[in-house]
Amino acid sequence: MIVALTGRRLGRTDKWPYSGAAALPYSYVDAVLRAGGQPVIVNDTRDPKDLLARIDALVLTGGPDVDPSRYGETAHPSVYGVESADDDFECALAEAALVRSMPTLAICRGIQVLNVARGGTLHQHIPDDPGVPRHGEPGVAGGARQHEVTLDAGSLVAEVMDSTRVTASCHHHQAIAHLGDGLRVVGRAADGIVEALELDGAFLLAVQWHPEDTAADDRAQQRLFDALVNRAGG
Repeated sequence: MIVALTGRRLGRTDKWPYSGAAALPYSYVDAVLRAGGQPVIVNDTRDPKDLLARIDALVLTGGPDVDPSRYGETAHPSVYGVESADDDFECALAEAALVRSMPTLAICRGIQVLNVARGGTLHQHIPDDPGVPRHGEPGVAGGARQHEVTLDAGSLVAEVMDSTRVTASCHHHQAIAHLGDGLRVVGRAADGIVEALELDGAFLLAVQWHPEDTAADDRAQQRLFDALVNRAGG
């Protein structure tokens, strides 16, 4: 099964071959390979629908912030790494995948892209909220924080992970605010931050944490990738 994973274009450096390269942490690739899928990195295409016709499943990966102007807000000072071309591509890809009923796993930025693509909004900096601790340090090596997430019994995510309580590796400073069209919350952290979304009628696993961080050692996290590949082959 061919699994597309959204990648990032690296900046210009004097180190060949990394200048301007398409990149993705290899933990995503490893998780897909363990699941029996063939990962391919994708970044920007003229026709997302044509791309989806060539693959079997989609992973919307983590990364920098979505431009707040896409959901009608001015950027908070903490917003970083905005790339309009990536936003355009990934929002179109996310929506096209749902229309096509393609098995999709949305991770961290991916869940946020999905929500914005469907008309939702984001909380731009959750540490501003009293009582909400940092969910790790995004964009910082070793910046992950592990915490417990409670999943709704009977939800697709809980069924796939075979648990309603999982330990999640997070490094994000933004979170879901107003829900996009048709999406529903099926998982939260103890502080109330939305950690998982689903959509009726779709094989969609949308999580705010990074399952690829711990999937090699945490069977529940690996099951997200296993289920994606299995569904694509079914």
